[in-house]
Amino acid sequence: MKKMTMMQHFAEMRRRILWTFGVFVVALVFGWYVSPWVQDFLSAPLLNVWPDGTMLYSGINDGFMIRMSLAFLVAIFVSIPVALWQTWAFVAPGLKNNERNFIFPILILSPILFLVGAGFAFYALLPFVFRFFIEINEAAPVPSLVLPAVRDYLSFAVSMIKVFGIAFQLPLVMVVLNRLGVLSRERVLKMRRYAIVFIVIVAAVLTPPDVVSQILLAVPVWLLFEASILFMRKE
Repeated sequence: MKKMTMMQHFAEMRRRILWTFGVFVVALVFGWYVSPWVQDFLSAPLLNVWPDGTMLYSGINDGFMIRMSLAFLVAIFVSIPVALWQTWAFVAPGLKNNERNFIFPILILSPILFLVGAGFAFYALLPFVFRFFIEINEAAPVPSLVLPAVRDYLSFAVSMIKVFGIAFQLPLVMVVLNRLGVLSRERVLKMRRYAIVFIVIVAAVLTPPDVVSQILLAVPVWLLFEASILFMRKE
């Protein structure tokens, strides 16, 4: 393979950054046009369990700000895989075969685990939590009108999806650290009880202050932790 000069490396990196930025801009424009569909999709977990519900636009510019934020969300969602691929294409030629065989599966598994976690939050957690909240509010002992703000709802839903997507990276992180020799299987087994306490604390910090959502995050992450141990190498 022909070696590249430093300036050629910089030119190659610049070209790949510009490609990624171009994809981001195109995806941002695309996101502006599909943002109403995205908002409808993200609102489904609430409206499916609350079919007669109504959400509130509390500011004159709410419609514009929501559409713009969803457009950015679409652009980021589309451009991250492109950025990962461009990064891989840039660094892969300089890696050894064993390094490529180690890193490439990580690049594939990480987005898959994120989507699994995001899907779990969207299809399992959010409908359960919203049904719980709606029933609590409607059972209030005084006359009440439930009108959740659209911006607050979308912020909450997207945050939960991101939290679960990141939390589901735990098995990959543990296995990678194990393969690198940083984290041994025996050490994880010895620290299991402390890890479970840590998972519960993190779930309490990352989720709203209600026991239901905390349990729904802590239990899957704990199961993923246990599954990770099975894939760790024994010393």
